[in-house]
Amino acid sequence: MPKFLQRLHWLDYVILVVIAVFITAISLRIGGALNYNWRWDRIPNYILRWKESEGKWVANLLLQGLVTTIRVSIYAGILAVILGTALGMARCAKNLTIRLLARTYLEFLRNIPPVVIMFIFFFFLSEQLIVALNIESWARGIARQENNGMWEFFFGDMRRFPSLISGVIVLALFESAFVGEIVRAGIQSVPLGQREAARSIGMSGLQEMRYIVLPQAMKKVTPPMANQFITLVKDSSIISLISVQELTFKTVELVASTRMIFEAWIVTAGFYFIICFGLSLLFRRLER
Repeated sequence: MPKFLQRLHWLDYVILVVIAVFITAISLRIGGALNYNWRWDRIPNYILRWKESEGKWVANLLLQGLVTTIRVSIYAGILAVILGTALGMARCAKNLTIRLLARTYLEFLRNIPPVVIMFIFFFFLSEQLIVALNIESWARGIARQENNGMWEFFFGDMRRFPSLISGVIVLALFESAFVGEIVRAGIQSVPLGQREAARSIGMSGLQEMRYIVLPQAMKKVTPPMANQFITLVKDSSIISLISVQELTFKTVELVASTRMIFEAWIVTAGFYFIICFGLSLLFRRLER
C-alpha cells in the first residue's frame, strides 16, 4: 500500500476527493429530496442468512444469484469458445458455401439487438431442445435423489436446471458470434508464407490449421478473447429476461419484495465490478 500511495500524483488525490464529494451529494439528495430511508443494515442478511434448522450460514438471494451468474458465465464461455473457434475457422475456409453460412450467422447476430436475439434463441432453439431431450424430467429425477451433492455443486438446484441450460445455450450462441470474429482476425493475422511452407512439406489443410495457424493465432487473440469473456459476464444479466435466476433476476426479486432499490442495485453493481475487475487483473497476468 505505501508503494501504491507513492505513485499517486496530486491530481489523483483531487479526483478521489471529487468522486467522494459526488457520491456524498448523491446520497444526501436521495435521502433528502426523495425522502428515501437507507437500510444498509438489512443487506448482509440477503447475502448470507442463518438457517436455524441446520445451524449454519447459507446463501441468500444475492449470493445465490452471484453463484448462478458465475456458473452461467463459465459454462457459456467454454461453449462460446468452442463454437466461436469453429465459426472463425469456417470464415477462413476455402469452400465458399461454408464461408457464406458462417458469415451469415455472424452478421445476423452482430447486427441485431441482444435482447431480440435472446428471445429468438430461447423460444425457437433452446426451449425446443430442452423439450426434445426431455431434460426437465431428467433434472427433476436427479433432484429427488438423496445423493445429488455433486450435481448441485456444478449446477445448483436441479429443479432449475432447464432454465440454467437455456441461459447457457442462449448466451453462448450470442457470444460465439463475437468470438468467431476474433478467431477469424487471429487466423488471418498469421503470415501467408507460413501456411505456404506448411503445405510445401506435405501438411493437409487440417494439419496446417492445427499445428501452424491456430497456435500462433490463439496467442494473438488472447487479449481480445479475455475482454470478450468479461463482456460475457456483464451480458449474462440479459438472460434474466428469460427467467434464469442469476444475479440481476435475484436483485429484481429483492427490490420487489423489500423496496430497497438503491441498496440492492448498488450491491449488485459491486458484485459485477469485483468479478470483472478480478478477471481483468487475472487476464493481465495471463497476457504477460
